[in-house]
This record gives sequence, structure tokens and C-alpha cells, in this order.
Amino acid sequence: MPNNITVQQSLSSLPDPLVQPVYLGYSGEQPWSTRRIKVAQHLLAESPVLSGFEEALVRQVDDLQELLGDEWSWIGVGRDDGVAAGEFNPIFYKNSAITLISNDTFWLSNTPFVPSGFPGAGSFRICTAARFELKTSPSGQPVRFSHLETHLDDQSDAQRRLGASMLLYRARYEAFTTKSPVILTGDFNSESTGNTSGAYQIVTGVIPPVAINETFAQKYAVPNGALPGFVLQDLKGRRRASPSLATTRRTPGSTARATRRFSRGLISCLAGAMGSGPRMLIELGRR
Repeated sequence: MPNNITVQQSLSSLPDPLVQPVYLGYSGEQPWSTRRIKVAQHLLAESPVLSGFEEALVRQVDDLQELLGDEWSWIGVGRDDGVAAGEFNPIFYKNSAITLISNDTFWLSNTPFVPSGFPGAGSFRICTAARFELKTSPSGQPVRFSHLETHLDDQSDAQRRLGASMLLYRARYEAFTTKSPVILTGDFNSESTGNTSGAYQIVTGVIPPVAINETFAQKYAVPNGALPGFVLQDLKGRRRASPSLATTRRTPGSTARATRRFSRGLISCLAGAMGSGPRMLIELGRR
């Protein structure tokens, strides 16, 4: 299928659902004009109210918004200029279920408040940060939470460690300021062990963070002694608890206290939906 066709042309090319599909043995990455329908179908089928993406170009974000319709909105910027150039880390959210309170973007570099890259990194790297409120909850009370969506570098371990340190620092600030859960989603290019594990081990508290930009540190500082030992809990390997729980998984009795404040079907992170299938983690801040 050509890659320069419209969303409507992609929809028109879908096979008759009553006809048995033929497996053609496709391999490798398919054009976005083919993948976008499946991405939207997957998201709608899983029924989350919040979804983070990586490697999304402006066309892909716009196409997904068109496919999902007015029931969904999104936030984010292009990492190369802070507007529309380069890849986005967008957060999509369902308007009927979630209210956006605030959002911002920062760069995972030594100059985090302007479009910039870390020396030796393959690309500019960003974090899309947002505060949300669930419109309804099991308790009937408003439930607020923060969501950080990111993509760490695939080439520079030093950038991944810096980015992880900044993410952990910002997550602690969000947890302290809002007294609410913090969710971190993204492609970290970092395994739990081995020579790429630095970023993972920093956010989970195995090793200490590295030094970060002083202006960033001052802006997101918490009082001395607040939330000592704050780390993030890896939920990727947890067992699926419900068909409506798109990616967040947990085992009975092991869920962090903050996690239970969310209703099922809250979060979906489609790592690799825009690109070629990067690794993905979902984590919740805890003391």
C-alpha cells in the first residue's frame, strides 16, 4: 500500500470482514498508511483512557487524532524545535474520562528548557509531562495523577543515565506536589541488567542518579528530607489482571498502594506503534 495516501483511502482499502483474510508473509516494517488503522483499532479495542507513544511524527499524530475522533485529545511537541519538527512523545487521553490540568515538555539534556541534545546522543530526547484528573472513580472522589512519557537515546548510555535521573527527579516533585500517583511510560532503550541497564537501575533505585542541570534541579526541588528513597516500581512484567487493562500488569498482593486508586482500563502504552517496536516499561512512583 502506498504511504502517501489519506486516512480515508486507508479505510476504503480495508478488506470485507466477511472474507477470510490471506496471510501474505509480510516481514519488516510496513508503511504507516497500513499500520495506522491497526494502531487505532488496537487502542479502541483495549478501551484505555490514556495512552503514551514514542517515535511519532506530526503526520502520525494527526492521523491518529482523525481516526480516534473528537472523543480523544492529545498533548505533545516535536522534539527538534518544540513545535512540530522531529519525533513527538504524545499523550492521548479520552475526554469523557480524563480532564487535563496542565502539561509541559522538557529536554533530557544539559539545557532542558530549550530544544537541545546531549553530547554524543543520536537524537534530541524529550519528556512530555502532564497532570490529569479522572472524572469518575470507584470512590466517587476526584483522583489526580501525573504522567511522564519519554524516549531515551539508543546510542548514548550517558544520555540515558542523565535522562533517567531527570525523570526520577521530576517524578519525585510531582509526587510531593500533588500527593498523587506518578506514571512513567516510554521507550528507555535500557534493560534491567547488562551494559544498557544504567537508566533502568537509576529510576528503580538500584544505583544513584547522576548530576543534572542546576536550573532544572531548583525548579523541581522538594524540601530537604521529603520523600526519602523515592523510586519507581517496574510493572512491565506483571500478569495481566483484566482484558481491559491494556499494558499495565500486576500480580495479586504486589500492587503499590497508589496503583489501587485507579480503575481498570486506565493506561495503554503503544511502544513501537509508530516505529519498529522498541521496548517499553510502565512504572508508578512510590515511597
